[in-house]
Amino acid sequence: MNRKEYWLYCLCAAVVLILLLSFALPTGSNAAALLLDRESRVLPFPFTIPVVMWLVFAIGIAELWFRLTAANEEQQQLVMKLLPEDQQTMLLARDLGALYQRLQTIAPHCFLPRLLRRVILQFQSSGSLAQANTIFNSSLELYQHEIDLRYNVVRYISWLIPTLGFIGTVVGIALALSDAGAAPKFDDPELLKQVTLSLGLAFYTTLLALVMSAVLVLLTHIAQGREERALNLSGQYCLDNLINRLYERQGE
Repeated sequence: MNRKEYWLYCLCAAVVLILLLSFALPTGSNAAALLLDRESRVLPFPFTIPVVMWLVFAIGIAELWFRLTAANEEQQQLVMKLLPEDQQTMLLARDLGALYQRLQTIAPHCFLPRLLRRVILQFQSSGSLAQANTIFNSSLELYQHEIDLRYNVVRYISWLIPTLGFIGTVVGIALALSDAGAAPKFDDPELLKQVTLSLGLAFYTTLLALVMSAVLVLLTHIAQGREERALNLSGQYCLDNLINRLYERQGE
């Protein structure tokens, strides 16, 4: 599946979840106020800030699901035995052409095949092991930066959700203070109760946003860690089974 399909599935799941919660949670309950803001005074349900947060959260989950799938695919390349893995085989220049052609048909977007192709191409063109090792190190640095860039959307969403929560809280506080300022008597117990209730509801959006953000940050670290581990293992595989087997190239 491509990224758009992951987004579509997660957004549909979020819509279903919102509908289920709207029917399952009693109107006026704390849970309905926390998760959906059913009795919002700012925007009518289902256009409330928590609902928007759920949809944005779903996009973040879709991105992380996509990244975890990519990390699993990267790790699968390590068990495909793309190179000789015994202790005796050495790779000569005449062996590299067929190996390069084979690698062109294997997961061209994955780190390990890309890394192997780059090193082989450099070694064939220059005949220098030092230059092959240089392109190996440079490629690892570029791939590490590439992994970091892949998480820009998730990092933005992890920032956006708390921001939406704070906006909801600020709006709720503003409405509560507005009610207090418009009241004819400041010592009215009913007024105090209403303002207190409004302030409590106002902070619900921040609470929900912080929980969502914490979940996204945790999953981001897990997904990025898996991709970085896959890259690290790919580098070790290339070093052990390709670069260290090219020494005989100097004697041809």
